[in-house]
Amino acid sequence: MKTLKTVATAAGLSAIAVVAFAQMNHGMHGSGGGMMNMGDMQGMMQMMMPADGDSESTLAYKQADMDMMSGMAVEYTGDADVDFRLKMIPHHQGAIDMAKVALRFGTDSETKALAEAIIAAQETEIAEMQAWLEKNRK
Repeated sequence: MKTLKTVATAAGLSAIAVVAFAQMNHGMHGSGGGMMNMGDMQGMMQMMMPADGDSESTLAYKQADMDMMSGMAVEYTGDADVDFRLKMIPHHQGAIDMAKVALRFGTDSETKALAEAIIAAQETEIAEMQAWLEKNRK
């Protein structure tokens, strides 16, 4: 079962990398600014892969990272306002997911308080962005 999960995770990460690479290059021909090269992308993706010896919290954070990256792999619409929200919603959800990991595994009261505040703020902002998209997305 663990092997199947690892293979599925690797396949998902590969798909995310392909989409991310395609999106990074779309519309940026010749600019060269801010583009991540494939070596950097592969390194980032490798860091998110479950590894032997990872603690439960590390595995949970890595899963939150992968879910966020997958959620942010949306096709651009050309509308900066819409695209901003389409990218920020999964980004905010990623913050919520990471905060939940901190609540589950953390022991520091300040960290837990911050995590609770992040969850409340990000949930409110996600709802606001979703409402805006319902009203304004063409």
